[in-house]
Amino acid sequence: MDDPRAFLESLFRTAVTAALPEHCLPPHLPEPAPGRTLVLGAGKAAARMAAVLEQHWAGDPARLEGLVVTRHGQAVPTHHIEVVEAAHPVPDAAGERAARHMLALTRGLTARDRVIALISGGGSALLPLPAPGLTLADKQALSRALLRSGATIAEINTLRRHLSAIKGGRLAAACHPAPVHSLLISDVAGDAPWDIASGPTVADPTRRQDAQAIPRRYHIEIPAAMRAHLESPDSETVKPDDERLAGNRVTLTASAQTALEAAADTARAAGVTPLILGDGLEGEARELGRVLAGIARQARRHGQPVAPPCVLLSGGETTVTVRGQGLGGRNVEGLLGFGLALGPVPGVHALFADTDGVDGGAELAGAWWTPDTLDRAAERGLDARAALDDNDGHGFFQTLGDSLDSGPTGTNVNDFRAILIT
Repeated sequence: MDDPRAFLESLFRTAVTAALPEHCLPPHLPEPAPGRTLVLGAGKAAARMAAVLEQHWAGDPARLEGLVVTRHGQAVPTHHIEVVEAAHPVPDAAGERAARHMLALTRGLTARDRVIALISGGGSALLPLPAPGLTLADKQALSRALLRSGATIAEINTLRRHLSAIKGGRLAAACHPAPVHSLLISDVAGDAPWDIASGPTVADPTRRQDAQAIPRRYHIEIPAAMRAHLESPDSETVKPDDERLAGNRVTLTASAQTALEAAADTARAAGVTPLILGDGLEGEARELGRVLAGIARQARRHGQPVAPPCVLLSGGETTVTVRGQGLGGRNVEGLLGFGLALGPVPGVHALFADTDGVDGGAELAGAWWTPDTLDRAAERGLDARAALDDNDGHGFFQTLGDSLDSGPTGTNVNDFRAILIT
């Protein structure tokens, strides 16, 4: 392999391209409704999804309207669907205003109308609307605590749904009697619809008791009003048997598996055997890195579970318990854990990156690991172990010039990890 780094980046680019709205959305667009078609959406891919919908819409564009909210810096031009930018991962007032406006747009819908919901990862933070009696400031503080706690995304979103006036199926309920067709790009392990953007347009099988347990589990102190709300039946979300959601449709248009399969095809075409280890790997990022290092060593030494030249592919969403002063970032944290456990093994290169182009608190997608990473770090006076202890993977790889700066990609199907063994 002449340029392992370029090869790994080509796999990442292929994976991202497969999950772009222009490739995954058009086959699933519904037919125009007899009445209005209202488009509502939230997520890092929501603006691009809206633009693609307008481009491929089969009906009268004049009868197409709506609102989507995306992350700051990720808006794209649209003609009929309004695009609003808001903050991620900690919500802001712009997102709250967008959520209120979105609910207002549902008033007066009839059974002759249709709502198309464009939902992608990141929508939970981008569509914050506190339940009555709660404040945005409370939700912001909780978001910061949860992001540092090591809680899984499923746990975080369970809590978000039960503290919201729009998530957990409430937006779909507000659209009744108009049917809702939700088009999803998944960024969560397992692709549970209620976890994607905390499920504003789908039923939620979790209960408020599940949400109550999460702050206790991670020793997070929550305001008294928030605790009282979770103990009240008013916090319960819309359930699968709710008649207001009868007849609604949910379509998964792209996921981590979509991206991994595309990368695997590219690897085969280059004469490299791919092995997809899983599309929903979870756990502490550094610990998963150690496990992946063990698999890579086995492949390099014994040709198991696959013989070189090969590439180990995986997706999912790990967690980082932030204890240091670094920016976190689950992909660079996982890559440091991988590299330290692997050591200077020849013939092993890796790229860990987030498919949305943003890993943790840095505007960087991820980073590369090479057989000489530790040697180059030592030459610059960098201590990989200290960087991991300080949750400063981004600082470590930036100093080495090994960061991947992809910019916003326009989609989000979670982490992409590729380990090349030659």
